[in-house]
Amino acid sequence: MPLVYQQNINLVTKLGVWHISEPENFFLQQVPLERSITHPNKRLQHLAGRYLLQELYPDFPYSLIRIADTRKPFIENELYHFSISHCGAYAAAIVSTGNRVGVDVELMTTKVIKVMHKFLSEKEQAMINSLSLNNSNEFYHQLLTTTWSIKESLYKWYGDNEVDFIEHLHIEQIRLKDNEGIADCRLLKDMAIKLQVHFLWFNNNCVSWVVS
Repeated sequence: MPLVYQQNINLVTKLGVWHISEPENFFLQQVPLERSITHPNKRLQHLAGRYLLQELYPDFPYSLIRIADTRKPFIENELYHFSISHCGAYAAAIVSTGNRVGVDVELMTTKVIKVMHKFLSEKEQAMINSLSLNNSNEFYHQLLTTTWSIKESLYKWYGDNEVDFIEHLHIEQIRLKDNEGIADCRLLKDMAIKLQVHFLWFNNNCVSWVVS
C-alpha cells in the first residue's frame, strides 16, 4: 500500500501522503470521478487525492462534496473539513471533524527562483538567504519551494481567491529540525490571524499543512 506518510495531527485531524503507483481503474472502483478531467495524469491525481480521504476517514462522504465558487471543494454541513493537493507522483490530503485545514505538496525545483518575487516579500527573501547561508544552492532552492508550499497551505486554509501571496500571507519565522520544520505565519486579510504551518521534506518533495 503506497501510503508513504500518515500522521494523526490531533484527536480529530489526520494527514496522509500517497505515492500514486496504481492504474486509474484501481481508484475508479472505489472513488467517483466527480468532474470531467481529460488529461490522464490530472485525472489520476484527482482520483488518488479523493481516494486518500477515505483512507484517512473510512466514513468520508464523497457524495456530499460540493465545489465552491473559489473552486475549493467542501462539505455543506461541515461534518468534515478537508484539503487535497497533488504534484507529480504524490497526492496529499488532510481531514478533520473539528478544525479548519489546508495542505500542499510540491516537488523541489530550481524553477521557483524565477517566480519567487511573485510570492515572497523582500523581507521573506532576506530570511531565506539568511537560513541558507553557508549551505548549498540545492538547499536554497529547497527552502524557496518550501515557502511556496507554506503559502499554498495558508491559501487553501483561508479558501478565498482574493488573496495576495505577498500582501496577505506573511511568513515571519521558519524553524528547521532535520527534514521538517514549523513556519510562524500571519494572515492579514479582513483581520490578522496567527497560524503555524508544519512541513516535511521527503523524496525531493515538500508537504506542508495548517490546522486551526
